Amino acid sequence: MTSERIFPDRASAGAALGRELQRRRLRPPLLVLGLPRGGVPVAYEVAQVLKAPLDVMLVRKIGMPGWPELAIGAVASGNILVRKPPLEMDIPAEAFEQLAEEQRRELVRRERVYRGDRPPLELKGKTVILVDDGLATGSTMLAAVRAARKADAASIVVAAPVASRQATDLLGTEADSVVILQTPEMLFAIGEWYQDFEQLEDDEVTRLLARANLGDQSLKEKRGGAR
Repeated sequence: MTSERIFPDRASAGAALGRELQRRRLRPPLLVLGLPRGGVPVAYEVAQVLKAPLDVMLVRKIGMPGWPELAIGAVASGNILVRKPPLEMDIPAEAFEQLAEEQRRELVRRERVYRGDRPPLELKGKTVILVDDGLATGSTMLAAVRAARKADAASIVVAAPVASRQATDLLGTEADSVVILQTPEMLFAIGEWYQDFEQLEDDEVTRLLARANLGDQSLKEKRGGAR
């Protein structure tokens, strides 16, 4: 899109993103994966528009010590580790690995909280749409792309309402396609592109996943009854 606009909230941004993805006529079967926490409300709306299953792609940013908002790498499910040069060069390898291990432990915790006993959805052979509420450096999404690739996704689509040109270019080298609604010249903070950008808690993520799962079950039952 060329005209810049601020999104009312993540749900509105997700609905707009879903409509844009719908116009792309992606090859089924589709699977939408939200990056917790902020990407899940966006992904939920995308999944509703596309009538596709929803799950999470567990990924965690590795932040610079003393400046945690600055990504120097990321970890994702499947033992994926991304280092973002040249920033990690300022940190000894042992210290970087310790930071990565802390985030791996958080991945395990979130896996237990978000899914419980429910296994992750199968990615193999599917068009996987990875969704976040915004992409600044692209490090966490890059880890998600590599995790999806390792899980044998047939095609990987990166999608977000807003992203920096740096992140868009970076992800374009590894994803099959990148769909972004807004790519401003300068992106200082993702929250600046939302009127409502409240911090999300784990219970909101689990609520959306449960609602999506319930919808999937109802659809399967309707299809079964129509035979």
